[in-house]
Order: sequence, then structure tokens, then C-alpha cells
Amino acid sequence: MNRSVLLKEYWFPRLVAPVINMAKIKNYTMNFGPQHPSAHGVLRLVLELDGEVVQRADPHVGLLHRATEKLAEQRMYNQTIGYMDRLDYVSMMCNEHAYVMALEKMLDIEVPIRAQYIRVMFGEITRILNHLMWLGTNALDIGAMAVFLYAFREREDLMDAYEAVSGARMHAAYYRVGGVYRDLPDVMPQFQQTKHTSLRTASRRNKENGREGSLLDFLESFAERFPGYIDEYETLLTDNRIWKQRTVDIGVVSADDAKNLGFTGPMLRGSGVPWDLRRKQPYEVYDELDFGIPIGVNGDCYDRYLVRVQEMRESNRIIKQCVRWLRENPGPVLSDDHKVTPPKRENMHRDMESLIHHFKNFTEGYKIKSGEIYSAVEHPKGEFGVYVVADGTNKPYRLKIRAPGFAHLSAMDEMAKGHMLADVVAIIGTMDIVFGEVDR
Repeated sequence: MNRSVLLKEYWFPRLVAPVINMAKIKNYTMNFGPQHPSAHGVLRLVLELDGEVVQRADPHVGLLHRATEKLAEQRMYNQTIGYMDRLDYVSMMCNEHAYVMALEKMLDIEVPIRAQYIRVMFGEITRILNHLMWLGTNALDIGAMAVFLYAFREREDLMDAYEAVSGARMHAAYYRVGGVYRDLPDVMPQFQQTKHTSLRTASRRNKENGREGSLLDFLESFAERFPGYIDEYETLLTDNRIWKQRTVDIGVVSADDAKNLGFTGPMLRGSGVPWDLRRKQPYEVYDELDFGIPIGVNGDCYDRYLVRVQEMRESNRIIKQCVRWLRENPGPVLSDDHKVTPPKRENMHRDMESLIHHFKNFTEGYKIKSGEIYSAVEHPKGEFGVYVVADGTNKPYRLKIRAPGFAHLSAMDEMAKGHMLADVVAIIGTMDIVFGEVDR
């Protein structure tokens, strides 16, 4: 036998690669929430993932459903004002505003001009309160802890303004059909001497915060200080490398897509659409005030952050103008149509007709002739609308609430597809979701 054949045959055998059956890689499904801290405790987001890349996002809502719209059918018109506070429980007075405006249109009631300025001022205070909550919690979700503490420092001052006019820090029930519950107070709660705070320290804090005067003095002092506080937030975040890595080019929505998806508010303006009901469909006294409408360019989470920060600066400008006007123009804050609004307490003691009006107002309420109306305000989160159907009784036949957050959450799949799992947190945050209004 040929030696070369032997060497080839026995010493250098042919190497054959083994056949390995590779496991087929499939997408897997997981629940994001409701126990996840960024899911607000009531959002179940079903994610279909390819590794860490989101292929599909399916939000399951309804875990905070309280039948607000159905409950309103069993209550007199005024009794539903308190339910409005509990919808978006971060923007309480703005919810009330849309509801009372709808009823005023149906009743054809004229609201005193001073009450309109008070409403606008507290609407912008509420906008700042909302954006501070959003800024602190969104930054906390993404990983920036300090901003949360800064934002809540300013929220405390504005909560004191809520408490001064209504007695409640959150659920104010301050707006009424025909105006507001009462005029602005002449005194503010003050810091007191305690075993931890000296009298000198308490006096200094009262002076620095404008608490030694009226509510208007307090708000004027706050409005002077607030732009410096916004600069502090921007120092922490705007040019922060990690913040930009987590928000730039994340959740991009084009202007056309934003309109098609039903976006409103900062979600729409962040995509470059200059739509704001305070300008396009002015209500109350917004057409008499000077303020700008910030818009974004790229439609990503970073642009929506910049829009909301600038909105706080514009709201602060509006508050200053309202404070200036309210100082110079005293007057009534509630309509004198006592078929709808209660008479003054002193009149009830000497006037039988006033006593009867008061009694019937709080036992029977007022009737609204048959008809339907839709009224909307530029809520901090977008267009908050109330659709009321009246049937001639003292209760609404139907009430439908147009919550901006519901439309925004519906776009979760559109915004999250193709992003990493960690970006889902940033996208939920940029929507500024509050489930009281989404689930209703």
C-alpha cells in the first residue's frame, strides 16, 4: 500500500463539524407594574421584549376606576365640584375650572372680572404645582434624586396659598358656578416659635417669604424668588450628561403623529405644534395677559422637559400680572344671581328672601334647562374637557370627562417600540400621567 495514502487515511482524518440544534430565540412577555415605582401603583404595562428591546407595549388601565362620571348623575351640580379635585389630584383647581365653566355657559351667568383674575392666577399656580411634581418625580424615576427635594420645597409655598383660600392643601373645592368661594385673605399663616425654632428665626423666615402681609404679598414675594429656583433646577439637569443620555432622542413623536394621536398640552407643543387653548380659544382674561407659548423642535423627552420648564417661567409672569391687577381692583368675586349662588351670611339674618335662597340652594340646588355643552381648559397636562348633558333637573343627565392623559397613554406602544426597557421609565415619565383622570 502506498505510504502517502496511509498517512492521509489514518493520521490525518477529515474533520467534520458536529450538527448543533440551536434553540429558537423567541420574544418574551413581562409585566411592568403595577408594583413598579415608576408605574404609579396602578398601571399594568404588558411588554413584549426581544432581549431588552421593546417590541410591543400594551397598557392595561382601570385599576383606579371610581365611576366619577356615573356618580355625578346622582348628585346636584354643585356637589360634583369636589369630585373634580380627585380626578387629576395634582392639578385640582384646573379640573374644577373646566366643570364650572361648562355650567356657567349653560346657565348664561356672567362671572365678575375679579373672580376671573383669581381663577387665572390659581390656574397658573396649579400649573407650577403640577410641573414641579412632574419634574421631581420624573427626575427621580430616571435617577436624579436631588431635584425631587428642590421641587417639593417650592410646592410647600404654593400649597400654603391653596390652604389660605380654601382651607385644604389639595382638594380645594374653591371654584364655584359664578365665581370663587371667597375673596383672597388679608393674612397668611406664619412660622411660629417652637422648641426647635427660635423667635428670631421664625420672624426672619416670615419676612423672607412675604408671610407678614396678605396672600397677594406672599405670592408677589414667591414670584420674585421663583425664577432663581428654576435656574437651580436647570443647573442640575439641563446640561447634565446623564440626563441628556436618558432623554435626548427618546420617545420621539413628529408633529403630524402628535396630532393624529390626540396629543395636547406639552406633549403636543414638545413636537413643535403651537397649540394652546389660552391663546387659540381664550377664556376668562387670558386674552388680556402677556405670556409666551414655548414649543419644542425634536419631539423627544428632552424637548418636553424644556417646554415644561419654560412654561413655569411663563406661568410666573402671569401670576405677577394677576397680583398687580388684583391689588388695584377690588370688587365682588361671586355672581349676585342668588338662584345659583348663596347670599351673604349677614343678609340671611335680616332678609327672609335671602334665607329662602340659601336653604333652597343647598337642599335642591339649581336646575339647568335641557341641552348639552362641552367646555375645555388648557390644563397643565393638556386639554381637559367636560361634556355635560342637562335634562332640566338639578342633576346632570350625563357627564363625560376628556382627560388628556388617557390619549397620551394610548400612544405608549407607538412611543416605546424599538427602545430599551430602561427607556420605558423615561417615556412614562414624559407623559406626566396621573391615573385619577385616566381611570376616572
